Amino acid sequence: MQLEQTCFNYKDLRVHIDSPSAYKLFCNYFIEMLTDTYTQAPLIIICIGTDRSTGDALGPLVGEKLHKVCRHAKVLGNLQEPVHACNLEKVLGEVKSTYENPFIIAIDASLGRSENVGTIKISPGALKPGAGVNKNLPSVGDFHITGVVNVGGFMEYVVLQNTRLYTVMKMVDIISLGIMRGLERFFG
Repeated sequence: MQLEQTCFNYKDLRVHIDSPSAYKLFCNYFIEMLTDTYTQAPLIIICIGTDRSTGDALGPLVGEKLHKVCRHAKVLGNLQEPVHACNLEKVLGEVKSTYENPFIIAIDASLGRSENVGTIKISPGALKPGAGVNKNLPSVGDFHITGVVNVGGFMEYVVLQNTRLYTVMKMVDIISLGIMRGLERFFG
């Protein structure tokens, strides 16, 4: 769970799930981000979160949709084997010992301002998981995808438990389909 940052990077894409072109914008920018940043390294997608909290289930739900059908990347984190605060360091250690210079795409839920709830963001660089709930976890990813699932700033654990599943699932559909189609187009 990441806390949405208030600064804007010119390379960020932000798209709301209710936009009629959300999937198309996400998929196209995902391909653009791969084109600009991907090296011929092993591609790893780490879906961070837990299925024990509706608001923090974005990552494992995306991982669930991707892990059996994604041919172009190794997907870590799903409903059966989530990657979360308790095992993130171990998973990152295993990735780095298994793959030489892996290229990592990190996916996580985030909390933000009320007007941004329902926004999906793709950004270059690593994300800082756990920041939204004041956890100090290692940064993850060469670029990252986050979804603002609810409002941050007060009683974050309660807010996560009371996040609408509809919002999370709509994000999951856009992100997972965008990644699958994006990878198919990118790798041809």
